[in-house]
Amino acid sequence: MAEVTVRFIDKDKDKNQFFSTLRKRVDEYFRTNNISKHYNAQMVIKTVILLSAYLIPFACLLIFTPSFGVSLVLWTVMGFSLAGIGMSVMHDANHGAYSSSHRVNYWLGHTLNLLGGSVFNWKMQHNVLHHTYTNIVHLDDDIDDKLVMRFNPHSRVKWYHKLQFVYAFFFYGILTIYWVLLKDFVQYKRYTREGINKNTPKENVITMVKIIASKIIYFLVFFVMPIVVFKIPFMQLFTGFMLMHFIAGIVLTVVFQLAHTVERTSHPRPDENGTVENNWAVHQMNTTVNFSRYNKWISWYVGGLNFQVEHHLFPTICHVHYPAISEIVKKTAEEYNVPYLENDTFMDALNSHIRTLKRFGKLPDINEALA
Repeated sequence: MAEVTVRFIDKDKDKNQFFSTLRKRVDEYFRTNNISKHYNAQMVIKTVILLSAYLIPFACLLIFTPSFGVSLVLWTVMGFSLAGIGMSVMHDANHGAYSSSHRVNYWLGHTLNLLGGSVFNWKMQHNVLHHTYTNIVHLDDDIDDKLVMRFNPHSRVKWYHKLQFVYAFFFYGILTIYWVLLKDFVQYKRYTREGINKNTPKENVITMVKIIASKIIYFLVFFVMPIVVFKIPFMQLFTGFMLMHFIAGIVLTVVFQLAHTVERTSHPRPDENGTVENNWAVHQMNTTVNFSRYNKWISWYVGGLNFQVEHHLFPTICHVHYPAISEIVKKTAEEYNVPYLENDTFMDALNSHIRTLKRFGKLPDINEALA
């Protein structure tokens, strides 16, 4: 992934008016209803519930040292809570959407440390690369090939990709373990080498020290303290820790994949001049899919990530407002003949993802097919 300049250009004047009209209507919604684009009471309550559901079980593990079976239940709760924090709290905060206060966003954004991850790398991968170059191969880090996974039609297909729809969920489950151990160091090195990381050498030294320190503290809290101070057996601790991460990894990865690696999304490539023949907003509509818009339980838990269309168009608006503005987005898209892609249910989206994995596992590299 090299540093490049990509331009989104569309000669269709009507579609070029789509986003400006939409933005005016969304702004009018907040102005007319006299509400903030950031958090509300519902968001605060959700934050307290999710953080409590993560911290209280861990405290119970340390204080009461329950039986192995009970401890696994507590680790399971922590796994689902950890994923919820990542999707609902950390995600909004690191987009600057949780609050109008930089300080609030900063500290809540660092709930990513509970997952063992680095905010610095996450913002470059997600906010910069993914949101700017959605589904553009070699630019959107989220759809580049990952070890034995193929997420786009432009890379080389390998023989084992035919089975990726079977083994995918195991690798989804170990994603956060990889994140804790290696991912941040690999990304940091690559983003620095390729010019995506714009910091000075001095700033990078400080950043690396912070990443290393956060990893050390993470393992001190999860392993050294429980074993040395609370005398919890290593294998019991290790098993629970792995269970927590496996659950969080599957939930986080599946939910994010249901927005882009599903049927009907496009994977455009810039021409030799770095031009994508579409305007940026319509590009987002072509590469992003919603699911379960009317399921309040799913919407609450996944932090509005089932409203990825709205999120990609308005990433600095807190997700608690997405259900309301989704009706505005859909209506405006219909007026301008812009696609509004969605799956009605979670299972519809999941099945679409599995079918897409099957298709990418067999589909040859587009360049190879045209040769």
